[in-house]
Amino acid sequence: MATAPITTAVDEFRRLSDNDTELQAHGKYYSCSFLLDMEDQKFLVRMHRGKVEDVIVDPEPLAAYDFAIRADTETWRGFCQEIPPPMCHGIWAATFRRGMRLEGDLLVLMQNLRCITRQLELLRVTGPLI
Repeated sequence: MATAPITTAVDEFRRLSDNDTELQAHGKYYSCSFLLDMEDQKFLVRMHRGKVEDVIVDPEPLAAYDFAIRADTETWRGFCQEIPPPMCHGIWAATFRRGMRLEGDLLVLMQNLRCITRQLELLRVTGPLI
């Protein structure tokens, strides 16, 4: 069950995503679902045509998604800072040097990479959802 601070952060993430002009300019075909695994918390994000359809906090173990972005809490905290530390500035850097892992259907990730990158940058406004 989501606690109040997590619910507030998730609501802010949804609001920022749905109102971001860059994301909306590129998001006409941005429809997929992905898991943000932040070690202690997991978030299943379902996107449809550039809008957040749903964010499920701690989804069931067999919940379906296209791909997952997994990292430990420390990496996510660095990644979500307004000015991230070295090697936490993007998913590729964090994957190569910080233990972030990309799993699942990476074709879907690559097809939506610009939108996903922008959406993850919005975590620098909300802070980590954890």
